[in-house]
Amino acid sequence: MTVYSKLNETLCTLQGITSTLKIYAMQTDQQEIKNVFNDAALFISQVTGDLEARMKTLEYEEPQYKGL
Repeated sequence: MTVYSKLNETLCTLQGITSTLKIYAMQTDQQEIKNVFNDAALFISQVTGDLEARMKTLEYEEPQYKGL
């Protein structure tokens, strides 16, 4: 498994976790718990953004990964 494919798999997993956290936030009635879920989703979204930037760098450095 290449570095690019591992990064892509991690990115997809993190996006799924973010979606799950947002669903949990919508399902709870307790504001404090809702805030915890939303904060966690926001943090993971930031990590996802950093990972996407890294993947773009990798695509630039290694053209064979572009568009995979």
